[in-house]
Amino acid sequence: MENKKLAIPYITWIIGFIIIPLFFIFYYGLIDNGTFTLSNVLAIFEKVHLKPLFLSIKLSLICVIVCLIIAIPLGVAIREVNSKIIVFLFVIPMWMNTILSIMAWKLLLSTNGIFNSLFHFGSILNTEAATLLGMIYDLLPFAIMPIYTAISAIDENVINSASDLGANKLQILFKIIIPNAKGGILSAIIMVFVPALTSFVVSDMLGGGKVSLIGNIIEQEFTNALNWNLGSGLSIVLMIFVFISTIVMRKGEKN
Repeated sequence: MENKKLAIPYITWIIGFIIIPLFFIFYYGLIDNGTFTLSNVLAIFEKVHLKPLFLSIKLSLICVIVCLIIAIPLGVAIREVNSKIIVFLFVIPMWMNTILSIMAWKLLLSTNGIFNSLFHFGSILNTEAATLLGMIYDLLPFAIMPIYTAISAIDENVINSASDLGANKLQILFKIIIPNAKGGILSAIIMVFVPALTSFVVSDMLGGGKVSLIGNIIEQEFTNALNWNLGSGLSIVLMIFVFISTIVMRKGEKN
């Protein structure tokens, strides 16, 4: 009985902040003027919505690839150094307010920013590159932590045995570390891909309204157009897409 009472706050949270909001999303997305309709969901196939969706997928996939390229070697390096301070340094950005960090990048990437002063390539603000850079910075810690945790769990004797048998560092990385850290890598992919796909704040601030992702379209339907039905319909499509992606990754993790 005591255990059931302890569960009350969690159940209340789930009902109030997950189930009820989802109910309204599905209600507005599938009901229009009191009748059932799929028009709001099928609106995703309109050109004005497909282009932002494909752009979101493209940038999300690139973000995942870049984060993995950085996070895997970094996870190996942190494991070898075995320093909690270094881990802490990579966790710090996760504590920082996203808006503040993106505003900092906005200043760095401006015409008078440090990047342009050093490399003289002009301002990349209001471009896909700036949006992608903001995504990578924001989500990289979420790739590093699960990968580092998975790599840290690998038995040191296995790596030493491979080294004693003549395997070089690249062979150890691709034949020992990556296969044994597959669970952490797949978790990192999910933790980066899902928020990148649904992102709209980064593109708003670093894209300057010129980079329109599917998250921006949904946000505009709710706030500017006040078309909650269409916004909810597009949100349902995005949720289905995220759900399928997560299921596929989880199956890959089990295999």
